[in-house]
Amino acid sequence: MRAHGPALDHDLLDRAARVAALDDVLAQVRGPVLLAAHSAGVLTTVHWARRYRTGERFFVQGALPATPPDFGTPLPPGYPTPDALEQHGWTPVPHTRLPFPRIVAASSDDPLASAERVAESARAWGSRLVELGPVGHLNPAAGFGPWPRAQSLLRAAAG
Repeated sequence: MRAHGPALDHDLLDRAARVAALDDVLAQVRGPVLLAAHSAGVLTTVHWARRYRTGERFFVQGALPATPPDFGTPLPPGYPTPDALEQHGWTPVPHTRLPFPRIVAASSDDPLASAERVAESARAWGSRLVELGPVGHLNPAAGFGPWPRAQSLLRAAAG
């Protein structure tokens, strides 16, 4: 399932709306969950995880946060400014241990976050870090479409 819908139609930059959309999708799930998140979806998941409690209607078996951006430093031109990110609730980014198993997939040449900052976040989240090499932001602009390796990394995150 993907987090789409009315909660995101109002303001695409609103963190609370994105977290609510993820929660709405997960509210429909009964049973185990594997979360795969990319870019700002990683930070949506991290903000959502602050509220997660074991024993809910579902159980998060594992997560694959892939190429999280660094909202603590200015992003390249064309992306939201630090002030806009703060105004919409994205910063500060939680740097506390996530309550489920996770593997952070990192790029050595991501234009939205340095490898060092992603490694710091992975440590703070209690995550295993998998370095992917020079894959940019692991998105279509970097030449990626489907990413089959995600399935094996998700299985590994779930143990």
